[in-house]
Amino acid sequence: MSLSESETVRRERPKRAARPFRFSIALGIVLFGIWLLWSGHYTPLVITFGLVSCVGVVLLAGRMRIVDEEGVPIQLGIKPFLYAVWLVKEIVQANLDVARRILNPRLPIRPQVIRVKASQQGDLGRVIYANSITLTPGTVSVDVEGDEIVVHALTEEAAAEDASGEMNRRVTALEERC
Repeated sequence: MSLSESETVRRERPKRAARPFRFSIALGIVLFGIWLLWSGHYTPLVITFGLVSCVGVVLLAGRMRIVDEEGVPIQLGIKPFLYAVWLVKEIVQANLDVARRILNPRLPIRPQVIRVKASQQGDLGRVIYANSITLTPGTVSVDVEGDEIVVHALTEEAAAEDASGEMNRRVTALEERC
C-alpha cells in the first residue's frame, strides 16, 4: 500500500453522525438546573464546579452519541411534566387504596394477571407505559410482548383501571411529536 492509498483510507473513515447542537445545550441546561436545585450551595466556587461537571457530562454523553431526540426529548415540550403530575395523582390514589386494604382485612384482595394493549409506536413509549403501571401501587408490569403488556394486579379494581386504557391514552399522547 502506498502512502497516498493509506491517506485515502484514513479520509474514508465513517464520519460521526451529526447531532443538533440544541440537544447538547438543552441537556446542559437541564443538568445544571437539577444540580443547582439539589446542591443547595450557591457560592461562586461550588457553582463553577457544578458547571464544569455538567459540561463534562454533556461532552461524555456526546462522545457516547446519546445526545439525540430520544435521549434529550426537547420536542415533547411541557408534556412530560403534565404527565408526571397526573401520574403522581394516580400513585397517591393507588397508595391510599393499597393502604386501606392492608389496614382493613375485610376489603377483598383478588390478585389477577391481565393483558393490556399498548398503543405506543416506539419502544420508549411502551417502556414509559410499563414503568408507569409498575410505579402505581397494586400493579406490576410482568412482561412486554409486542403491543401488549402483561400486568399483575392486586385487586379487580386495579385491573379494571389498567384495562380502561386511560394511562395508555396519556402515554400515547405524550409520545406523539409536538
